[in-house]
This record gives sequence, structure tokens and C-alpha cells, in this order.
Amino acid sequence: MYYFIANTEPHSYICLECIRMKIKLITVGKTDFSWIKEGLSMYTSRLVHYVPFTVLEIPELKNVSSLSKEQIKEKEALLILDQLKSNEELILLDEKAKQFRSIEFASFIETRLNYSSKDIIFVIGGAYGFSEKVYKRANYKLSLSNMTFSHQLVRLIFIEQLYRAFTILRGEPYHHE
Repeated sequence: MYYFIANTEPHSYICLECIRMKIKLITVGKTDFSWIKEGLSMYTSRLVHYVPFTVLEIPELKNVSSLSKEQIKEKEALLILDQLKSNEELILLDEKAKQFRSIEFASFIETRLNYSSKDIIFVIGGAYGFSEKVYKRANYKLSLSNMTFSHQLVRLIFIEQLYRAFTILRGEPYHHE
């Protein structure tokens, strides 16, 4: 089934059932709060109706009290980069990056659906952010807000926004503007 994509010029159609792209969210550390787990589960179950979507939690590093912030970022970088294939598009969630309104984010996702066959990997880093190695590997950086959120809460906000983007692309009544 083909769906009209509302924000394209000239008007175009995309077969959401034909999407071969996969989207993965990689996070550093686990989710502790049950209400966040419930929200993640709810939006993940909704998202898989639009695109193959998975979440990978990389365990937090142990015994790091003697390490500097840079050393922690370097160790996390190895764990993150180890999960990536060379043909995947890496998008970092970084507080100093470009921000989108929800419709702009939907358009960002739409562009990738229409013009790229690469799987997309979004990453939420650890408490100290990303190492230079991860920044160099990244294809794009985006920010959810100028505000700082806990890494657990960012997961829920991001997955909800990704779900919202697909409902916008499909013209469903979830988003109001």
C-alpha cells in the first residue's frame, strides 16, 4: 500500500510496507525506571508497524572511578563503534547539534527513506557524551532540545518523536499543528 507523503514537493508516494531500511537505537546504560520501560515498550510496539526498529542497550562501564571523562568516553566509543557496520548511517543525539521541529524531523526521516538504502543507527551516549572517534564516524548529529534530560528520559522522548515522524509521514491524526 502506498501513502501520500504530505511534506514533499512535488507530491510523492512511498510504500511504507516496502521499506527495507532498519532503524536501531543504541544507548549506553540500562533503563531503571519501570514507567520509562513501559513507555519505551509502548512506542516500540507502535513503531514496528512502520519500520523494523530495535533498541540495543550497551552496559554501563564498571569500576570507572579511577578513569577520566575522556577515558570513559573512549571506552564507550569502542563499545558503540563495535556495534556498527560500515554501510550504516550513524546519527548521534547530541545536545549541541541541530534541532528539528517534529515536521522537520519527519522530513529528515523521509529523505532517508526515499534516497538511502542504508540502515540508520541513532545513538544516545553516556553521561559524558561522545569521544572524538564517534564524532568522526557520525554522518549526522541532532538535538532534541537545548535542555539537558536524563539519558533514560531521552530514550523515551526520542522514540516518541520517531513514532510521531512516521505518523506525520503517513498522514495519521497523532500530530496536531
